[in-house]
Amino acid sequence: MRIISGCRRGHKLYEFEGMDVRPTSDRVKESVFNMIQIYVGGARVLDMFAGSGALSFEALSRGAGSAVLIDADKRSIDIINRNAEALRFRELCRVVNSSCFDYVKRCTDRFDIIFMDPPYNKGFIEPALKSVVENGILSEDGIIVLESDDTDFRGAVNGLEIIKQKRYGRTYITIYGHTGEIKG
Repeated sequence: MRIISGCRRGHKLYEFEGMDVRPTSDRVKESVFNMIQIYVGGARVLDMFAGSGALSFEALSRGAGSAVLIDADKRSIDIINRNAEALRFRELCRVVNSSCFDYVKRCTDRFDIIFMDPPYNKGFIEPALKSVVENGILSEDGIIVLESDDTDFRGAVNGLEIIKQKRYGRTYITIYGHTGEIKG
C-alpha cells in the first residue's frame, strides 16, 4: 500500500500483517479519487472505518484540509498513528478509538467527504448511512464514498441519493450525496 498522488506520492503505508483486514487496493483507490477529485481540495474528511487510514491519508496528500479517522480496533488505531507520523500528517488529523456509531451520535462537526469501508457483510452499511443523515454530519454539498462487495448493501437510503456507482470485480464504489444535490 502506498500514497498514489499528491504531496506524499509514493510514500509506503504501514499495513496489517496476518490480520483479517481487507485494505482498498491501489487500483480501486486511484479510481475512487479520480471520481471524487473535485471534492477533495480543502475538504473536511471523516473516515468511519479507517483501518490503516489509507483513504484519509490519500485525501490529505491530494489537498484535503483535515481528517478524522475512527476505528474501534486498537490495532487499527496504532497503525493509523504510525502512518500519520510517518507521513507528517499528525497536525491535520484526529484519530479516534471508538465505534463510528458512538462517534457520529456525539459529533457536532460536518464533513465534506465521508469514507465508509466497513467489514463486508456485517450489517454496518445501512445503519451507518442512516446515522450520518439522522445526525446531520454531512455538509450541504458533501459526499459519502462507500466501498462494498457484490453481496452487500449498496442501495439508497432516505435523505441520500446515489451520484455514481462503479464496479471493480467484486468491489462496488458508491458515491452518495444529499437528495436533490447531484453534482457532475
